Amino acid sequence: MRHLMYREALREAIACEMERDQHLFMMGYDVGKYGGEHGISGDLYDRFGDQRVKDAPISEQGIVGCAIGAAITGCRAIVEIPFGDFLPMCMDQIVNQAAKFYYTFGGQMKVPIVVLTTMGGYIRAAEQHSQCLEAWFTHVPGLKTVSPSTPFDAKGLLIEAIRDPNPVIFIGHKRLLPMKGEVPEEEYSIPLGVADVKKEGTDVTVVSTSFTLHMVVEVANQLEQEGISVEIVDPRTLYPLDKETILNSVRKTSRVVIVHEAYVTGGFGGEIAAVIAEDGFEYLQAPIKRVGAKWAPIPFTSVLEDYVLPGKDDIERGVRSVLSCAG
Repeated sequence: MRHLMYREALREAIACEMERDQHLFMMGYDVGKYGGEHGISGDLYDRFGDQRVKDAPISEQGIVGCAIGAAITGCRAIVEIPFGDFLPMCMDQIVNQAAKFYYTFGGQMKVPIVVLTTMGGYIRAAEQHSQCLEAWFTHVPGLKTVSPSTPFDAKGLLIEAIRDPNPVIFIGHKRLLPMKGEVPEEEYSIPLGVADVKKEGTDVTVVSTSFTLHMVVEVANQLEQEGISVEIVDPRTLYPLDKETILNSVRKTSRVVIVHEAYVTGGFGGEIAAVIAEDGFEYLQAPIKRVGAKWAPIPFTSVLEDYVLPGKDDIERGVRSVLSCAG
């Protein structure tokens, strides 16, 4: 099977849906001839023209507000906010408008927009371009939140997100954009709310998404040489969350570590831990362990950023800590 970069898989998904739906358009700053700040839109401007791949002023409120207006009058829209750190600029449009309309109008009004963004650090971009704020959006009824970890998942989930009749926050990771992986040429979609077991195991379950999942895979492969079997579950979508797959894995291993890049306090890992505690407490032979960023703004200096953000050593310590508990 051919290999594509994560950003290329996203672009292919957008192109596929633009060919299928003439009322779908993409909007954002620098998405036109420049090809997008992260190179996601690429040649879409040349292929579909400036009426469907539209450069916009640097106004997150204006971009998302325009997309909402177009969506409720019959279009579908993809809006790119290159850095998720600036989504607070348009939180009113997302949280108080787009997420609410379906409920406000009794299901008669739909808002088919995708807010395409990236989050995350490990790129030495400092405190205002390195945050993981995904948990904010999972707290809002009416929004779906997607966070793929591979190019294959990125293409299939973005196609599904574009076809969804209501708002989807689609979160890539800046470190994943150049990463290559197998991606079929044909059109395919991955349902929202279906997790993927990236690696089968028997001793401990690690639940992780996005970039940290790849560190988890490396740690699991190292531990396997010691005879420690790690099962890795990638939720892929944070809402809707596939609780069944997570609980089935915990039932099998009886130990669980939750790993994400966001801060431990208030991070989405707390919701996953609550689901396990409420619906799978009887499966556990050790306390649930969370691994995430330390409580500080993300530093610019490489040594400090590496200290604040979770690394492979933190993940390994988390796994060993739950394995050391007597069952």
